[in-house]
Amino acid sequence: MEHISSLQNPRIKSAIKLRTRRGRDKTRQMIFDGQREMQRALSSGIELKEVFCCEVGGDVRMDPDLVERLLTRNIRVTATPPRVFARIAFGDRTDGIVTVAATPRRELQQISLSDEMTIAVVEGVEKPGNLGAIFRSADATGVAAIFLVNQGTDLFNPNTIRSSLGTVFCLPAYELSGAATLGWLRQHDFQIVATQVDAQQAYTKISFARRTALVLGSEMDGLSPQWNDESVTPVSLPMCGIADSLNVSATAAVLFYEVLRQKQQP
Repeated sequence: MEHISSLQNPRIKSAIKLRTRRGRDKTRQMIFDGQREMQRALSSGIELKEVFCCEVGGDVRMDPDLVERLLTRNIRVTATPPRVFARIAFGDRTDGIVTVAATPRRELQQISLSDEMTIAVVEGVEKPGNLGAIFRSADATGVAAIFLVNQGTDLFNPNTIRSSLGTVFCLPAYELSGAATLGWLRQHDFQIVATQVDAQQAYTKISFARRTALVLGSEMDGLSPQWNDESVTPVSLPMCGIADSLNVSATAAVLFYEVLRQKQQP
């Protein structure tokens, strides 16, 4: 295990830059906190560049077997004192591990189609916590892939990774324009179901037995006009109080579990 104690070290400076979207986009690398997230990235085939761990009094909060596993894969493991670790850590995590990894390249041609698959299309979500929560629900309910349209946050924002519990590494995700997404869905004969506040049909009236895309927009702006298309079925969620909509991640969870419920019925 290597040791770095200076904030002026080039590797520390490079890691700090990954806290910004510009730094991540420029280098096609990401940084994230947590041992669980690191292990899920590793299991999902994400290329880990370096793992930093916090060293206090000569001890690091990292399982020696895990250190050995990383080193045998030629992944650099570096111990840093708390003052250095605090600069590269994105959040207040107690397990004292920060990982730098390559951002994966995913091509739409690689997606595996099936007759009963469900994908999610998420448009215009700005808060990384909401996006991460959508991935977490999608992973729990068997959603096959997520299409990201006009996002206000990047997929590998450290807060997105944290709120997803690392499931962003496991689920295929593709960033496309709205027009390209709609065209692809039509081309591959997807039933397209979009949430709209003023839709007359409840989501429970739809059969999700066939290949389906669930389209969700942001709470502030909803969906863009291109989804007001004859090939798109608008649905709503019943709202019995004074609010007219749910948080987008809550809406996603409701829809995903309805799809799962229908598929699990005899």
